[in-house]
Amino acid sequence: MTEPMPSSPRSPGTVLKRVLDARGWSQKDLAEIIGRPAQAITEIIRGTKQITPDTALELAAAFGTPARLWTNLETEYRLGLAKSRRPAGSVIERRAKIFERLPVSELVRRGWIKGSRQVEELEQQVFAFLGVTAIDEEPNLAVSYRRSTDSEDVVAAQRAWARRVEIVARDQPLAGKFSSAKLLKSIPSLRRLACKTEDVAKVPALLAEHGVRLVIVSQLPKTKVDGAALFIGKSPVVALTLRFDRIDWFWFTLLHELAHVALGHRGGHLDFFDERNSEDEEELAANALAADWLLSSDAVKAFASGHRGPISKSAVEAFADQQGVHTGIVVGRLHFLGLIPYSHLRGYLDKVGDYLAPWIDA
Repeated sequence: MTEPMPSSPRSPGTVLKRVLDARGWSQKDLAEIIGRPAQAITEIIRGTKQITPDTALELAAAFGTPARLWTNLETEYRLGLAKSRRPAGSVIERRAKIFERLPVSELVRRGWIKGSRQVEELEQQVFAFLGVTAIDEEPNLAVSYRRSTDSEDVVAAQRAWARRVEIVARDQPLAGKFSSAKLLKSIPSLRRLACKTEDVAKVPALLAEHGVRLVIVSQLPKTKVDGAALFIGKSPVVALTLRFDRIDWFWFTLLHELAHVALGHRGGHLDFFDERNSEDEEELAANALAADWLLSSDAVKAFASGHRGPISKSAVEAFADQQGVHTGIVVGRLHFLGLIPYSHLRGYLDKVGDYLAPWIDA
């Protein structure tokens, strides 16, 4: 006979007793048929003994049923018992939801939240970090992060990074009031700091004088974020990750984000400069303005076209001196435009992280 699968968990012993009654067999009869002690059959019927795979095979042979019937009955029954002892909204489910929303282990490692083994306390820490009152509530962030094309762990990391930028920015004082006109007038002074590597340390104070907060929050794993431009109230925030600790990357990213601000782009921009084929009009406009401020592509191309053979170090240094920028910035633009191989002249790509250490939130 073939016993139908139960619609709700039932004791395998209950099903077994019904099968025995239908056949007119006693528990002792079954024990003799399968070569088991009668006590074992009694314990299965009472539910105090589980049906093992071996027992399932023996029952299947005795009754002509699939062995899977008996193992499934046992599994569903035990799961039902376990579920009945577990309250709705279990600690495991709540903790899993928290880890879906944020990369908790990384946030604890960085000291952004304390962490806790108590789920209630961990939830409260996450609520406070995100500025929400429920785990499913979407935080009201000034910068938009991607929610459709990336995996959930990447989305969670972007969400966390964007929120940390806001938290750090709100604690950062400003020395002056922002206006687009003041920002534009500050660009020549800012660009003069692009000559020497160590002068990057002067950038945060100069921007603060013009009402712009510079926030550097190291990227979270897998995000590949380079920077962001956003507004907190009427004050702009330029955020960087220093994902690539190089002078060329620092200056182009900085000026790209400032270009968003100067061009009046609102809504918050999260930038990934590995993606060079962006067709977003605001991104293209910010790219063009940043290049014009720092080192125009036309000037770099004209310089490169004047050299039929490999471009020498002395030629690059002379061109950088002529343009009033660090040699590494010229090299970075030559790399980016594909005018020299990425392996060439990399010694000019100075690191800037040490000079910006006081402002880096790691």
